[in-house]
Amino acid sequence: MIAENIKNIEENIEKCCFRLGRTRKSVRLIAVSKTFGADSVKQAVDAGISDFGENYVQELIEKRKTLLDLPIRWHFIGHLQSNKVKYIAEWISMIHSVDSEKLAQEINRQAQKYNKTIDVLVEVNTSEEATKFGVKPEKAVEFIKTISLLPSLSLKGLMTIGPFSNDKDESRKSFSLLRSIFEEVNRLGITREPLTELSMGMTHDYETAMEEGATIVRIGTAIFGRRVKKQ
Repeated sequence: MIAENIKNIEENIEKCCFRLGRTRKSVRLIAVSKTFGADSVKQAVDAGISDFGENYVQELIEKRKTLLDLPIRWHFIGHLQSNKVKYIAEWISMIHSVDSEKLAQEINRQAQKYNKTIDVLVEVNTSEEATKFGVKPEKAVEFIKTISLLPSLSLKGLMTIGPFSNDKDESRKSFSLLRSIFEEVNRLGITREPLTELSMGMTHDYETAMEEGATIVRIGTAIFGRRVKKQ
């Protein structure tokens, strides 16, 4: 089932890229494996997936230990508390959810311990929903300017979670806003290197996100099925 789901998504992304005049390589698919076990991740790896997104530090650590022999790039995509950074800093591929100076400084500090740089994205709350984390859109440029000075952070781009709605216009508004911030940052030249990544779009809205320039889509339900909430 997982292999078949991935095949269908890959075909859909390929079609969408063709329609938009983009190459398939311009969009990275991250399988969101939170709450699913190591066996599900292994099935996805066998089906060709290399990038996996997790929301909870402890679950990520346990899963990584179990799957250490597999060629996986782990992405942290959930809200990250600064006191948990030390547990993943040595090996995390990318942190998608930087939303405070305190967190950015701690990632920088932990990266220096390992004499490395850590790839990060700034999370922007483009739908401005109170239940979501992320920097406010009007404060994003100044925030990016500030944290881009941290030497052991490699700021690659921006991330957002679209509105929990099936209304494509609402999703498009959110993604378009993120893209406009992305373009403004690059126009101003306030980062050490131009931003290249837009992480936006999930199972219900990834095609809309791609239409608005997404370079990373984070898909869970369409790959692994519906999550069963923990009791």
